[in-house]
Amino acid sequence: MTARIAVCLLLAALLLMGAGSVFASDAAQPDGTVEVAQFSDMKGHGAAADAKNAVAEDDVDDFDEYADTEDLIADPFKGWNMVWFSFNDAMYHGVFKPVATGYAWAIPAKPRQWVRNFFTNMLFPVRFVNNVFQGKFDAAYMETSKFIANTSWGLLGFADVASGMKRNWEPERPTADGFGQTLGKTGLGHGVYLVWPFLGPSSIRESVGWVGDTLLDPLTYCDLTFIEFVAVRAYKNVNQLSLELRGNEYETITDGAIDKYAAVRDAYVRFRAKKVKE
Repeated sequence: MTARIAVCLLLAALLLMGAGSVFASDAAQPDGTVEVAQFSDMKGHGAAADAKNAVAEDDVDDFDEYADTEDLIADPFKGWNMVWFSFNDAMYHGVFKPVATGYAWAIPAKPRQWVRNFFTNMLFPVRFVNNVFQGKFDAAYMETSKFIANTSWGLLGFADVASGMKRNWEPERPTADGFGQTLGKTGLGHGVYLVWPFLGPSSIRESVGWVGDTLLDPLTYCDLTFIEFVAVRAYKNVNQLSLELRGNEYETITDGAIDKYAAVRDAYVRFRAKKVKE
């Protein structure tokens, strides 16, 4: 048995163990969906954004444009939130990042990109429906074109053939990233700030948005047991993290921060405000 095969088997075992711990710890969630890296949710609860739309380090510096440094959001449950923030931070650095690092060593980048493309393509209904709700009909048309091209010629979306196609036009506004953004565009405020285990930073509005996006996720309707569903989502998120090990949003914001909890909270709320204005 080669070292690479041994690592692959170890990673599989760790993922199964992780899925079991999620099952035990996340019973309060509607369907057990988990997000490995806290700031994957900054792209929209349940709506996997294109990698090109991920938050860049320069974008973090621009968040001040969208909110003042004080009174960003009500935080009456700070005790609860800090407990789960500490838990998520420990899980990220102690479990998920090491697993993703080993996975990235064992599996070449190209197959991991194919997996990311597949899951992104599968979440087309989330982006399409929210584009329609937001009146972004040109973006809905673009998403539909990309979905048809990637599903047919890209082998169910494993290949992102649409990204290399010539385009005569682009949507006027960025494509929708989730129901939380849609609710924000109606003028609905965040409510209060919340941190969920595994899911990371959120709010009442964004939590409702996450539920709405989950209902549009085709994986929700697959004939899977609860453990199988959690395992698939865990694998999806580990794969995503393996492609973002350097300079990902969470570490960019927290590295060197005096108060990591406040830095994450403020950056998250500012980012969501930026998405609502798009």
